[in-house]
Amino acid sequence: MPVELRKRKAPAPAPAPEPPAKKQSKVSKAAAKVKAAVKSAAAAKPAETNGSTKPGKPAVGDVISLDGFGGEVETNDGVKTTLKALVDESKAGVVLFTYPKASTPGCTNQVCLFRDAYTDLTKDGLLIYGLSTDSPKANTTFKTKQNLPYPLLCDPSATLIGAIGLKKTPKGTQRGVFAVDKTGKILLAEPGSPAGTVNAVKELVAAGGFSTTKGEAVADKPTNGEAAEEKKAEEADGKSAE
Repeated sequence: MPVELRKRKAPAPAPAPEPPAKKQSKVSKAAAKVKAAVKSAAAAKPAETNGSTKPGKPAVGDVISLDGFGGEVETNDGVKTTLKALVDESKAGVVLFTYPKASTPGCTNQVCLFRDAYTDLTKDGLLIYGLSTDSPKANTTFKTKQNLPYPLLCDPSATLIGAIGLKKTPKGTQRGVFAVDKTGKILLAEPGSPAGTVNAVKELVAAGGFSTTKGEAVADKPTNGEAAEEKKAEEADGKSAE
């Protein structure tokens, strides 16, 4: 039987060699260095928080950017608003006092103290608001029952409460007071007792803290007596909430 001869397949052509890499020009190298430097500087720069020009909790003397500060909250009447909108509506600035829970003893004492001092505190164009994580319904009931002349703000996610440095960890609201003028300058930012928060605003107004011609306001730290009063109020509020 004759032997059948098979043809071998031709070998595949060798791949063409890759062209040599082009050397970076001096301009390209310089541009790369600039990009790397910018990226490094951005990574090293501390992130601004809460719209403040300084990182961390806002402090007296800081100037904050009101745009977007604290997010959106709601009045007890169901109207959406922001801190910027509230400041824009005011003639001199805004005071926010925080309270842990509507209709509890310590918080009732606090809102009534602000109610009784309302006329004197707002005579120069200052606007006052209570601020808590309560629902509009709970705050409306609270406002109506105590005959409050100012709105109560509802911040269920505690975005604004956290932005002004009065949110407890992991949750909860620390009683305190925060004041900012029309320029975004923080004039008060401190925890305090029911009476302590009101007195801080009284002292600020008396010193002309919201006037650009009468010097700067200084936020005093709570005294030992105020600290004891606040502890007592928190215990009463906690028992009522149970």
